[in-house]
Amino acid sequence: MKALLIEDEKTLAYEIEAFLKKAFYICDLAHNARQGFEKLEDTQYDFVLLDLGLPDRDGFVLLEKGKKAHPETAFIIITARGNVDDRVRGLNMGADDYLTKPFSLLELEARMQAISRRKSGINTQLIDLGEFKVDIQKRMVSYGDVDIDLTRKEFDVLSYLLLHKNRVLTRLQLSEHIWGSFADDDFDSNYIDVHIKNLRKKLVAHAGVEWLETVRGVGYRIRK
Repeated sequence: MKALLIEDEKTLAYEIEAFLKKAFYICDLAHNARQGFEKLEDTQYDFVLLDLGLPDRDGFVLLEKGKKAHPETAFIIITARGNVDDRVRGLNMGADDYLTKPFSLLELEARMQAISRRKSGINTQLIDLGEFKVDIQKRMVSYGDVDIDLTRKEFDVLSYLLLHKNRVLTRLQLSEHIWGSFADDDFDSNYIDVHIKNLRKKLVAHAGVEWLETVRGVGYRIRK
């Protein structure tokens, strides 16, 4: 999944960026509101992590404009402002969550996962998918007592489709949210098709995957 971090404290920004990349997120950085606006104009993100105390504009301005332009994007405010008025204002303006500095990076990841599950209508980390079970947190897929060995990207494709179940995702959307700049630099739809083919092959060895659909000329979806 793809996140934009808008944070002017560069040491903290690089620390969060490294953590998110280790947790398999694609993370872009902006250190002021202007850079944040520019990136939001060019890219669709799953998450925006927004500091309120930016050097050039108040973060609430960016929250208002960003939420209006990207209503499906989850905005999480990360700020040193811990007073109730700012919390209420941010949530009323459409922020999905509010974290006061200093905060645990593990808590940040847990809240991002909770938002993803809530938006997709999933209320548990262990998901039944046909005859398979998918553990989003442990990044594992199993059939009965057998764990299925998926590559990192194969699991990323499966979980991203699952979090957007019943919605057709184009090859470009999958590439942008899982491979990041790959789509801009050297996009080849066959690259996505190969991963889907390999994923299907590994799953079909255990049971049918009628729920994983190819929408001809468009992309893929999980019908559940």
